[in-house]
Amino acid sequence: MSIAIALDGPAGAGKSSIARRAAKALGYIYVDTGALYRTVGLAAMRNNVEPKPSAELEQLLASIRVELTFNETGEQIVLLDGEDVSGEIRTSEASKMASNISAVPAVRAYLLDLQRDMAKTNNVIMDGRDIGTVVLPDAKVKIFLTASPEARAQRRYKEMAEKGMDVQYENVLKDVMERDYNDMHREIAPLKPAEGSITVDTTELDFEQSIEAIINVIKENR
Repeated sequence: MSIAIALDGPAGAGKSSIARRAAKALGYIYVDTGALYRTVGLAAMRNNVEPKPSAELEQLLASIRVELTFNETGEQIVLLDGEDVSGEIRTSEASKMASNISAVPAVRAYLLDLQRDMAKTNNVIMDGRDIGTVVLPDAKVKIFLTASPEARAQRRYKEMAEKGMDVQYENVLKDVMERDYNDMHREIAPLKPAEGSITVDTTELDFEQSIEAIINVIKENR
């Protein structure tokens, strides 16, 4: 029987990087659900469709094909109509679009079965905003990974600066706090700790310590 680990938390908490490393250490498959929303958002941007409920958006969902696959090293690859868009979905524009489009009920319904099917047949660590509350409410272990807005903004600022991007910490912090507000106050599947979840706060932890903390929680509770 497969084991599902639900990992939720706010933007910039390091969910993807930490979950990826933890999954590799445990021999699980890592599923980045945020990448799915980013991919739908990218499709909307390419087709000039607004990220809000509309007939145009529903027509777009009916016309596209979003898939998750993995390369020989186990790294997740996201396909949009057969095209690898794993790199293109990581822009700040795609991130903002994902936050907006993820609040649309039709989009969440479109991706729900895809996410659940992954957990039915594999041992997975799945990260997102509503994995433990909506997508996998019966997950074996539910974790809410968080850190202070300032710590998350500092990490994201450092990451963007190292990539040569022209960014200001104050603007990154503003974006993080706006994303938090939007995610927590949306009508559909708002961001919150799932019932029975274990909160892991990484404000005072470095990356390796955060990975170790998550792995320990999983081992102790699976």
